[in-house]
Parts: sequence; C-alpha cells; structure tokens
Amino acid sequence: MISFTNRGSFKNVERFLKKNQNISINKYLKTIGQRGVEALAAATPKDTGKTADSWGYKIEKDDKSTTITWTNNNVVEGWYNVALMIQYGHGTASGVYVEGIDYINPALKSIFKDMADEVWEEVTSV
Repeated sequence: MISFTNRGSFKNVERFLKKNQNISINKYLKTIGQRGVEALAAATPKDTGKTADSWGYKIEKDDKSTTITWTNNNVVEGWYNVALMIQYGHGTASGVYVEGIDYINPALKSIFKDMADEVWEEVTSV
C-alpha cells in the first residue's frame, strides 16, 4: 500500500496533467523520423549513393507503446541489406573480409538526444 500526505495544493500537478493530456507525439515522431533519414543519408558511406538514398522510417503504435524504425531498402539478391553490410562488415566472393564502419549509431545518437531534449522541454514548459 502507498499513501502520502499533502499540505497545500495540487494546483501545479493538476495544471501539468491537464496541459499535457493533449500532447500529440505524432508530430514529434514524424519530425524525428525525417531527421533520422537525413542524418543516416548524410552519414552513409557513398559509392553509388544508392544506399544513402534508400533510407526511410515507419511508425508503429499499439495500446502500450509507439515505435519508430528506420529502414533501408537497398537489398542485394533479395536478402542482403547493403546498409547492414556496411555497418557490420562482410565477406567477398574472393574470400576477403571487409570490416564494417559504424556510421548508423553516431548518426542516430544526435537524433535521440534532440528528441529527448524536445520532449523534456515540452513536458517542463508548464
């Protein structure tokens, strides 16, 4: 059992809850999704530019969560995603291993920070 005692008013808490009950996360997710696409495209190592131009995002919601997923549809032979091949490395037909380049995590790190900062600013601007 949890109990608490309050001396005074819940005015600030009530105002905070009332103001934030109508916040739409959709506008943030769409903006963040597009920023992520732009950051990933800019960070993707370019040979032909096809992988950099193949970034997208999707937003999925259910009763308990909302998820944003960045996608890349540059796929070779129907199964090997080139963006992941660049990120994690791959073997070649001649038996040589090409080391991966961590470009996805640094590109999205700033996006996640911006998202956290913007949401925090919205929540604390009561």
